[in-house]
Amino acid sequence: MLAAKSEIQVDNEEVRVTEWRLTPGSATGHHTHGMDYVIVPVVAGEMTIVAPNGERSKAQLAAGKSYFRKAGVQHDVLNETSTEIVFLEIELKP
Repeated sequence: MLAAKSEIQVDNEEVRVTEWRLTPGSATGHHTHGMDYVIVPVVAGEMTIVAPNGERSKAQLAAGKSYFRKAGVQHDVLNETSTEIVFLEIELKP
């Protein structure tokens, strides 16, 4: 798998905003979220989520339809489609 590309857009005492771009065949790599976070999809698409135990699931993204997750989530995010996935990750600092 190729590495997903990330660019931090804002990083201050309250939040960190990162733009993620997953080209076809790329992945974020397994990681643990250390902060609560909101995902804002920029484009519609489908991500493959791989849990630490290897269990795979699909997540549908609708452009502009945000979702929230608590800190502690562990996963790898893969793009197994033929189109680029782009989303903003907004991490809420304690």
